[in-house]
Amino acid sequence: MNTARFNTLRNQMLFGFLLVMIIILSVVGTVTFDSVSRLLNKNAEKHIQQTAIQANGRLDAVLNQIDSLTLMVSTNNFVQRLLADEREGKRATFEEKQMLVPYVNNIHIFTGGVRSVELFTYDYRRLFPLDGDSLENKISGEWITAATKQKGRLVWIGIDPGDRNSVLAIRQINLLDESFAPGGYMLIRMERNVFDIRDNDSDEGSRETMLLVGRDYNLIAPNTYDLNTADMKLLVDSNKPTVTVEGRKYVMVRHQSDVTGWSFLILTPVSAITEGISFLRTVIFVSAGIGALLYVILSLVLSTIISRPIFRLIKTMRSARLGGLKPITQISSTIEINELNHTYNQMVEHTNELIKLVYEKEILQSRSELKALQAQINPHFLFNTLEALYWSLYNKDEVELAEFVIAMSELFRYTITGPNRDEWVTLQEELDHIERYLLIMRIRFGERLTWRIESRSAFSKYRLPKLMVQPFVENAILHGIESKIGPGVVAVKVNLSDERNYLIITIEDDGGGMSEETLSRLNHSLDTGGVISAKGSGLGIANVRDRIRLYFGGQEGDKVGLRIQSREGRGTAVSITIPVHVGEFISDDENVVNRGR
Repeated sequence: MNTARFNTLRNQMLFGFLLVMIIILSVVGTVTFDSVSRLLNKNAEKHIQQTAIQANGRLDAVLNQIDSLTLMVSTNNFVQRLLADEREGKRATFEEKQMLVPYVNNIHIFTGGVRSVELFTYDYRRLFPLDGDSLENKISGEWITAATKQKGRLVWIGIDPGDRNSVLAIRQINLLDESFAPGGYMLIRMERNVFDIRDNDSDEGSRETMLLVGRDYNLIAPNTYDLNTADMKLLVDSNKPTVTVEGRKYVMVRHQSDVTGWSFLILTPVSAITEGISFLRTVIFVSAGIGALLYVILSLVLSTIISRPIFRLIKTMRSARLGGLKPITQISSTIEINELNHTYNQMVEHTNELIKLVYEKEILQSRSELKALQAQINPHFLFNTLEALYWSLYNKDEVELAEFVIAMSELFRYTITGPNRDEWVTLQEELDHIERYLLIMRIRFGERLTWRIESRSAFSKYRLPKLMVQPFVENAILHGIESKIGPGVVAVKVNLSDERNYLIITIEDDGGGMSEETLSRLNHSLDTGGVISAKGSGLGIANVRDRIRLYFGGQEGDKVGLRIQSREGRGTAVSITIPVHVGEFISDDENVVNRGR
């Protein structure tokens, strides 16, 4: 599968935005979840502690109430006297035993859930109620011993072995008037549901489960759980913070009562504690999903806003293949996009100008070639005629005229360019052509015209466009020598620049020169591309200037091009500077070749 087509700016921006969003949401979600989880756990711990404090308060209230009422009965004067008589061997009568009923009923009246209160003498005989077994038949001897050791304090036994719905407690009654000597025992039997210390206002779905377990690992309260002694022993002796009861996990808090020795257990379902955390996790995921969806939508919108102007620019650039470069007209609200459009429009403007310039140069060259073709006559007819003229003059011993005819023939051959003739010539060929031209012009001017051509033999193979120098030699004769009274000299010099990377061809004359105004106007026309024509040159100075720019380039600050210097009455010098390629010349130390007449 080719994935390169998906590697667009829009997709890159979208992927980058999503990556940043995922990182931010992950960090924020993790920090938020951790902080809120800690807060929920702390609140759950506080709630469990408050529940334990409230439950302990209710349990202590029940125990203290029973302890107070039973202590009040055991210290009653009538009960003290009756047990003291029993200790001395004086048996209580039926009427005396009946008189115990009001005192015992106070416990029933002020404490709910009391099933029975029994009084026994110091030798374990039951004093009240009237019938029944002895204390030894009610409870085991270890509890009687424990009550004796507590010296009047209430001892909680636990579940009654004979009645699973009852809870037993025993207190030794000490005789206050006989130095706290043992006088008997009080056995209290309570309803088991009295010790169900759960909040009565709480619903059945309350999170906490409160268990009251006796010393013998029997479940005292509540009596709604069917848990055996082995299960209770595992819970009480467990050191783990979480336990499993009936297949459900709980967090357990254990407290052992100093009064009864019973274990108070608070079991809170793990699911109830983590309920808030689960809800928080759901909220975070839902929020992250909604945020991600909104972020994707906003990212798509933003990436579209950014990438759409670029796509328009690309579309405009592609349209150049169908019909030329066109500037983009859309204006964007983004500074960078506007700058990009502006830069592209500048490039289009500059490129169109270059295309126009090249097009104009091609037209100029075509027109020049057309002009040359229009000026031509049939080459074969011309050359045959000149050859016939040459032989006619030669046969008449007009040798000098015959040489001029030959020079004219060679001049025409060089000037007339056929369709298959090369436009580029060597410097040697160009200088030979100039010398032939000067020879012909000497017929007109006679001894008034002399010339001098200076060039090194190493430059002879340098190639340049044809007729690059001849127009300026022509101007030197027509505008310089012709307007001068007396003889004149035309000099053509070829040298290398100081950097050895430019060839400089200088055409000088010692004619009348030009005024500063004329020279300034001429240089201005050269710089601005105006039309300049040299009288009789055919191609003109402007043509040479355009050909130099066409073939050799030449921009602002570059040395390539034309330089004209002139002083009125002192003559004119034109310099043609064209580049030299590396290795084009072997050496410039060879002797200068001078030609002239």
